[in-house]
Amino acid sequence: MAAARTSLGRVLPGSSILFLCDMQERFRHSIVYFPQIVSVAARMLRVARLLQVPALLTEQYPQGLGPTVPELGAEGLQPVSKTCFSMVPTLQRELDSRPQLQSVLLCGIEAQVCILHTTLDLLERGLQVHIVVDACSSRSMDPCPLFLGLAYSQVDRLTALARMRQSGAFLSTSEGLIMQLVRDAAHPKFREMGTLEDFLTPPSLYRSRRSLRSPSRTAGCWASSKARTPFSDESPALT
Repeated sequence: MAAARTSLGRVLPGSSILFLCDMQERFRHSIVYFPQIVSVAARMLRVARLLQVPALLTEQYPQGLGPTVPELGAEGLQPVSKTCFSMVPTLQRELDSRPQLQSVLLCGIEAQVCILHTTLDLLERGLQVHIVVDACSSRSMDPCPLFLGLAYSQVDRLTALARMRQSGAFLSTSEGLIMQLVRDAAHPKFREMGTLEDFLTPPSLYRSRRSLRSPSRTAGCWASSKARTPFSDESPALT
C-alpha cells in the first residue's frame, strides 16, 4: 500500500487568511528585533491587501499592553481584544464564516506563547498554518549558556518554531509566502509588490547577539550550529 501523501502546503489567495498577533506598544522595548518584526508583518499586510487576502488583528489585554503600533499600517482593521493566549477563541466566528479557508499565515509575538497556542488550535481545526518566521519573535533576556551565546529569547523562539513544525505547521519566510501567493511574474499586481522590497528579511533574526558584536565570529556561526539548535536531532536537552 502506498504511503499517504504529506500535504504540500500550497498557499492560494482565495483560501488563505493573514493573522496578525499582538504587535502592541508595550512590547516595543521588550521584544527582540521588534522594528524588523513589525516591518515584515507590515509587508505581509500590504501584500494581503493587494491580493485581497483577508487579515485579522488581535491585541492582548490592550488596557494594560496598549494598542497596536501604528507602523504596522493596520488602519481599517478592527483589532479584537483577547486575554487567552490563542487567537482562535476570539476569532471563532470569523473562522466559522469562511468555509473555503484552508491556510492561515501567522505573524506576531510571542513565538512560544500566543503564536504557539494559536498554531495548535488552528491545526486542531484541520487548517494549514504557515508561520512567517521573519515576522515572529520573543522577549529579550540574558544569554543562555546551554546554547553558547544565544539569547534566551532565541532559545524560546527556535524551540517554539521546532515545536510547531513537529505538530505539522509550515515554516516559511515572508518572501517565500508572497511568491507563493502571487505565483507568476505576469500577475497584474506583481509590479506593485516590487515597491515593497525595502521590507527585507532582517538577517539579525538568524544570528546570536554575540556574533553581531564580534564580526569575526559571524562566519560559520550557523554552519556549526546544527548540533546546538532545537532543529537538530542531536540538540542538548533543555533541563
